[in-house]
Amino acid sequence: MTSYDTSRTCRPEPLQGGALWRRTLRVPMRDGTRLAADLYSDSPEPEAIALPVLPVLLERTPYGRRARRGSDQDRGDAPVPRPEDIARHFTGAGYHVVRQDCRGRGDSEGTFVKYLSEGPDGVDTIAWLRDQPWCDGRVVMTGVSYSAHVQAAAAAEGATGLAAMFQDSGGFSSAYDAGMRMGGAFELKQVTWALRHAVQSPEAAADPVLAEALLRVDVTGWFGAMPWRPGCTPLRHLSAYEDFLLEQWRQDSFGDYYRTPALYGRGFYERFPDAPSMHMGSWYDPYVRSTIENFTALRELKSAPSYLVMGPWTHGHRCETYAGDVDFGPRATLDGNLAPSYLEFRRRWFDRALGREDEGHPEGAGLPAVQYFLMGGGDGRRDAAGRMRHGGAWHADTQWPPASTALVALYFTTGGALTTAPPTVAAASVTYDFDPRHPVPTMGGQVTSGEPVMTGGAYDQNAPDARVYGAREPYLPLDSRPDVISLSTPPLERDVVLAGPVSARLHISTTAPDTDFTVKLIDVHPPNADYPHGFAMNLTDGIVRCRFHRSYEQPELLVPGEIYEIEVTAPDTANRFAAGHRIRLDISSSNFPRFDVNTNTGEPEATARRTATAVNTVHMDAEHPSHLRVWLEGGASTLP
Repeated sequence: MTSYDTSRTCRPEPLQGGALWRRTLRVPMRDGTRLAADLYSDSPEPEAIALPVLPVLLERTPYGRRARRGSDQDRGDAPVPRPEDIARHFTGAGYHVVRQDCRGRGDSEGTFVKYLSEGPDGVDTIAWLRDQPWCDGRVVMTGVSYSAHVQAAAAAEGATGLAAMFQDSGGFSSAYDAGMRMGGAFELKQVTWALRHAVQSPEAAADPVLAEALLRVDVTGWFGAMPWRPGCTPLRHLSAYEDFLLEQWRQDSFGDYYRTPALYGRGFYERFPDAPSMHMGSWYDPYVRSTIENFTALRELKSAPSYLVMGPWTHGHRCETYAGDVDFGPRATLDGNLAPSYLEFRRRWFDRALGREDEGHPEGAGLPAVQYFLMGGGDGRRDAAGRMRHGGAWHADTQWPPASTALVALYFTTGGALTTAPPTVAAASVTYDFDPRHPVPTMGGQVTSGEPVMTGGAYDQNAPDARVYGAREPYLPLDSRPDVISLSTPPLERDVVLAGPVSARLHISTTAPDTDFTVKLIDVHPPNADYPHGFAMNLTDGIVRCRFHRSYEQPELLVPGEIYEIEVTAPDTANRFAAGHRIRLDISSSNFPRFDVNTNTGEPEATARRTATAVNTVHMDAEHPSHLRVWLEGGASTLP
């Protein structure tokens, strides 16, 4: 690739605070498009060719390379650092730092198409950087969310010179399984993300009328008018964004669209560089499954070490002790617990990954392969901020799920019980009507970028209120709905620790040619003076679209009345169910607006205009033993 001569065209710009200089770069891609980037260095050399030869820390972003982002929070007691503050931390530690605008965003040329250009553009950027006289041949990548996705995309293209990756809250193992779809259902955070970032697009910046139109979009109203059609969406005045959003929505089967390296790391792990990788996520983040799968797969396939860190936060909020209406205590944050700060955590990890450990920080030695926050253990009362004190603590392990856990099946009964005893009755089932016009409202969970229609985190499923899209007065508990099957253990006699994957094997039948089934795992706190009704805290949830019961590649409509076995997989979690609590599973057929709603007609959701009520049945007898599958510390012996 032809080098861009920065020594002649890019003069250093001193930045406030001293000891940091910034040069603007234009990095050429294989198609001639040039992407804007900033090079930060602690050297005032006027010619770039004279800069010291160092590793390069690269972050690629669609959110503005010079913009301050909340997900860059370093410590809970300090303001969000500016890009130059972040750069100064790493240049002082012996790195050059490059922050780049993705194609079609910020000052970069080209047209933005979400995700799909990031693999080739990442490869080209890394190759260009390695050609520069100030790079020692090693490029390490970092970043949160989209800036984690672009790392996996470049790695899946076999990027030479990618020496380490720090993927925080992102990096697709399969976007079809997490991030864009789950169980065949479309994740509507893709809609709210597109609406929010259309306002910040170069097109909107250049057209004040377009910017004003986008600012005035009634998001809540449009969510009530689904499905959308080309030219009849809130993005109809910005065709590039409308086109990629509707294309995502229409691509409901697993095919070539989802097999591209940018969306399907799972299919290209052999191409990933054999380089150290850190995979950081959180229990209320949409990318739990991707984060854990990437860690597990690369650990097995590569000789370089992989690491996993899972906190109790929502997307990128590692410096907060709470998620939604639940607080996990002062031990919940990364800063002050796993490291003094997020910057210091990353700096030490990159030094370790490149063999440059600072001998002044011996605590960096012996980093556990897995560090995870086990939620639970609090007193369940309300704190001064109005949140329930659930508590928790950090744990370390050599693997995931933790070595002390074992798979346990909890079987369903028509009386609403979860029990370790398989059913013996010849016939047992629960049936309900699922009306797509009145879906079960989303109440927290693994959601990001969902505002104003949904918010991630832990919430009391007993107490929906006006904050919940689709909830209606008198705001009864979600399990009071006739289309929700709620099953639970008796109050636990001792603490039960759950840590690992969560799924439900359901034997189902329906009157419709297609329908959905959802599951939600809940920790039910007993009543106390602050919560007289108790507190039903959501942990994780999943969904399956039944026309994919045999294959996500070849949908097949159901035969009404026939019994099918399906598995509904929810993202992993880790929670201590304290003595007196109950383990609960809620089953239904919708979770809106987190996921689009099945019309029950057999038509694709992105184009259907009709709906039909489905009569859905979950079978619970000896021949059809529907059950919950969880990993418990000590196995089934911990349950009565």
